[in-house]
Amino acid sequence: MAQYLLSVYQPDGPVPPPEMLEPIMRELDTLNQEMKDAGVWVFARPLHPPSTATVLRAQGDDIVTTDGPFIESKEHLGGFTIVEAPDLDAALVWGAKLARVTTLPIEVRPFVGDE
Repeated sequence: MAQYLLSVYQPDGPVPPPEMLEPIMRELDTLNQEMKDAGVWVFARPLHPPSTATVLRAQGDDIVTTDGPFIESKEHLGGFTIVEAPDLDAALVWGAKLARVTTLPIEVRPFVGDE
């Protein structure tokens, strides 16, 4: 079994209002439980907004610290789920379910060394 990262990309901007977000979060809790019951769920967490990020860059012998996201963009990594699946096709099934529940783009990527 290989592990896959299911990255959730969300648009920049304010968080949706509770009446829009609460049903999505309930469905997400249900999907997470489905993944756990299927034995594929490894770990999942949402992230704080990109404005909370700190970027570290090596410049010679120094480390330069910058507040905020690495790049400015119209969307950002909002959270992720790690699943363990027998192959990419199986991981894509879980990614598709996550895309349906969150209504957001999901990037599915294998970890190096799990081939």
